[in-house]
Amino acid sequence: MLEILYQDEYLVAINKPHGLLVHRSSIANDASEFALQILRDQLGQKVYPAHRIDRKTGGLLLFALDKDSEIAMQKQFANNEVSKSYLALVRGFAPDEGEIDYPLRKENGTLQDAFTAYKTLSRAELDVPFGKHQTSRYSLVEVKPRTGRMHQIRKHMAHIFYPIIGDRTHGCNKQNKLFKERWEIETMFLHAESVAFVHPVIRQNISIKAGLQPEFMAVLDLMGINL
Repeated sequence: MLEILYQDEYLVAINKPHGLLVHRSSIANDASEFALQILRDQLGQKVYPAHRIDRKTGGLLLFALDKDSEIAMQKQFANNEVSKSYLALVRGFAPDEGEIDYPLRKENGTLQDAFTAYKTLSRAELDVPFGKHQTSRYSLVEVKPRTGRMHQIRKHMAHIFYPIIGDRTHGCNKQNKLFKERWEIETMFLHAESVAFVHPVIRQNISIKAGLQPEFMAVLDLMGINL
């Protein structure tokens, strides 16, 4: 059973667990469950993804309940008219805040503008030696992408040398190994926290927020970070 955060005649938002695919994909043949399928069965009607978040990312995922609403919301996401906020646990003590204006390359080689703003909410230092350091340092950051490129937040945080913990593609393999071996944790700590947009049908301002998944809360507790 998926946690439903918002529902009306046209849209429904869920809090997606880490590791759950949005829909069936040829690049993830190991998966047998998908958010689209589970939500469809839960509601007893067809649902249409209004946007995408990575399999390993947890948090807010928006669906439409009819094709017109799907098309309208996808246009809003494509035109960067939806305000999005994420939480990420990253390696190191990140700056208090910053902006990342760094183009990202599509699979076909084309460069696309990509812009991300971030703010550090909390920092933690664990008495765990790491490499040449006597301790391990981490930051919880709020991330607001202004564009919607593939893996944008993951790539941008890696670009400024504060990679997301648990990101096997763009992150720090040594940190990921530390989390797996010391705490048996393989979660990627990126959480889609909130969206705000103008409803495509009723034209009201809609704001939806998703609470952290249990594994994210557990690692913050481990680090003594209290939201």
